[in-house]
Amino acid sequence: MSGVWVFRNGVYHLEAEASARRKVLVHLPTGQVVSSYSSLEQILSELGWERYYGGDPDRFQFHKQSSIDLITLPRDFARFNSIHMYDIVIKNPNIFHVRDQ
Repeated sequence: MSGVWVFRNGVYHLEAEASARRKVLVHLPTGQVVSSYSSLEQILSELGWERYYGGDPDRFQFHKQSSIDLITLPRDFARFNSIHMYDIVIKNPNIFHVRDQ
């Protein structure tokens, strides 16, 4: 996490540097950048992941019948960041990759 700490209104805030590069999630078998939740959901369903509807309404969640893993993502794709991407990569080795945009 890079940036500059700024003291404002009595609280320190971390502000991202303007030069910080945004990360993208790449589906390795096709080489395509995941650009929406609909494309991500299609890929995950092909890998055996299912939508889980019992959780927080502000989040998308996916689970696999064969494991205890749960992928939790913010409902707003604009808030989908590298932490969520690396979670997907760890739970789906050799299928996804995170790189600079």
